[in-house]
Amino acid sequence: MKLIIRFVLFSFLIFFSCQDENEARRIQQQKEIAKKEDVAKRIHSAWNFRTVSLSPLATNFTNDWAEWRLFQTELYQKPTNSLTAFQKKSKMLTKKADEVLQTIPGILFRPEFKTRFTVLLNKFRSIEMYLNLTEIPEKKVIGLISEINLELLSIESQMNELARKNQIPMEQGEADMIRMLDTSRAVKEIPKNLD
Repeated sequence: MKLIIRFVLFSFLIFFSCQDENEARRIQQQKEIAKKEDVAKRIHSAWNFRTVSLSPLATNFTNDWAEWRLFQTELYQKPTNSLTAFQKKSKMLTKKADEVLQTIPGILFRPEFKTRFTVLLNKFRSIEMYLNLTEIPEKKVIGLISEINLELLSIESQMNELARKNQIPMEQGEADMIRMLDTSRAVKEIPKNLD
């Protein structure tokens, strides 16, 4: 009889302890969900990218550049207030920035422009990485958004500068001089046979 009573008490004890664990787990999950929602709200309030306003000359370079227009459209669309929306948006921005980098038109295909855009792409990749961590470092994400705005300003000024430089006419003989400086065109010396 004592054995049956002990068994019943032990069963009740296990049953109630399991319910306490489930309740504690549920409370912990609710806290994590609330924390992620708070992080998403703070990121949402900081998720503002500056617009790139180009000079009319630079705009002429980007008129036929479809990837640039798609990148700008994607950049200025703000995701909803959920963390998964920010994860999808960061992935899409990384993809669009990579497409822009791969399709830079000839006039803008200069090391100074390509380098600036590579830095911008790396910042988008960093945001994508941070947003996919289990513990999101929101201060780093918000800091990267500010840095991206600075990079966009740098890209804008570089595009305007390249457009301005393109308008400067070449001086007489400058094209010949540039060709002479090209080391790939150097004449190779052919040794003479000393027979």
